[in-house]
Amino acid sequence: MGSIGRRPTRRQKRHVLIIVENLPVPFDTRVWQEARALSTNGYHVSVICPVGKGYEKRRETLDGIDIYRHPAPVEARGAAGYLLEYSTALFWQLALAIRLFARHPFDVLHACNPPDTIFIVAALFKFLFATRFVFDHHDLCPELYEAKFGKRNLVYRLLVALERLTFLLADLTIATNESYRQIALERGRMAPERAAVVRSGPDMTRLRIVPSDPTLKRGKRFLVSYIGVMGNQEGINYLIEAAHHLIHRLGRHDIHFGLVGGGPELERLKRQVRSLELDPYFTFTGRVPDDALLAMTNSADLCVNPDESNTMNDKSTMNKIMEYMALGKPIVQFDLTEGRVSASEASVYARPNDPVDLAAKIVELLDDPDRRQRMGAFGRWRIETSLAWHHQAPKLLAAYDQLWQRPVRLAHRSWSSRPHHYRGGLLALHKRSATTEIQNDD
Repeated sequence: MGSIGRRPTRRQKRHVLIIVENLPVPFDTRVWQEARALSTNGYHVSVICPVGKGYEKRRETLDGIDIYRHPAPVEARGAAGYLLEYSTALFWQLALAIRLFARHPFDVLHACNPPDTIFIVAALFKFLFATRFVFDHHDLCPELYEAKFGKRNLVYRLLVALERLTFLLADLTIATNESYRQIALERGRMAPERAAVVRSGPDMTRLRIVPSDPTLKRGKRFLVSYIGVMGNQEGINYLIEAAHHLIHRLGRHDIHFGLVGGGPELERLKRQVRSLELDPYFTFTGRVPDDALLAMTNSADLCVNPDESNTMNDKSTMNKIMEYMALGKPIVQFDLTEGRVSASEASVYARPNDPVDLAAKIVELLDDPDRRQRMGAFGRWRIETSLAWHHQAPKLLAAYDQLWQRPVRLAHRSWSSRPHHYRGGLLALHKRSATTEIQNDD
């Protein structure tokens, strides 16, 4: 069920449409780095994503990349909420993709999950026009559901089915690590040559080492920092419990905790801190600009990753780990498979989901400045020599080069084989919306 898709000549500029649902661009650093890598290497890149705080424009062009934003659906809280969120996002993705295609047909639809529903948009263009489909596998959606709700029920099985359909349609899958690639090969039944690994490497021009700001320690001797989403499966409750043990049971009143990031659990976590009488020892910044994030992290004596041990987190590479290492910070985290693969000797590892052992590892490292220095230097070296984004971008480009050398999967006929009146009819159908331009959504 395959056929050769469109093969633009070397003189033509291939057009890539990237769709991401859960974060705006360029706030989503992985998506933005991928878009820029493709754009600077000869591709015309467009992005469809939701609006977000600081990214409210419905249409703009940044660094030559065309960004089309749609209204952000309300974040889901239950099964009905997820259905509403994903169906609303899918409507906007499809509508914007059709309007964009009528104006400037794209050769590749590059889908970044979650959720695993974007293949529905890709299917339309693949079956009608042999547009290639790239699945950029950011999260294990079935495992994410299990981590949030602790169930393997009908919804879990539905998510596995959606993931399977996504893999079935994909001409190429891009995994963020080897664990995700194994999921693609085993659960997704992808051919090995169609599954590439492109890690989420930090941009070293963005993550700058700057002087420490002593005021961020709030008069304490040590600062322990966390960067990331304030969500349910991030395990921040374990960090708060560890702080309670350190301060109220071990009498370590010389430690302050600086937590950077926003998310659905932020207010609940603040209430937990107040209920445990930890207010003087915690700073929650919420989502802040890069300068404030860099100030907090550079001022930290160590950084912590309390991600809960579950099937999702065990197989996932966390961006915060890479950012800590890029800034030369030693790390304390629970012992998870991909966390250890990423950090190696830059981290110490507590027993999974054990806040008392997490506290012990924090104290152990704070009281050993020489070890902290060695670990931080090792992490920085590891990023500089193999894990930074400038080492990963060539892998993305190589995967795209291979994309053009294989048939389009599950496409019956190529765009070029369609009758001229068929193609012209589709373009005419959307001519009016195209002439008004997506810019009218500004």
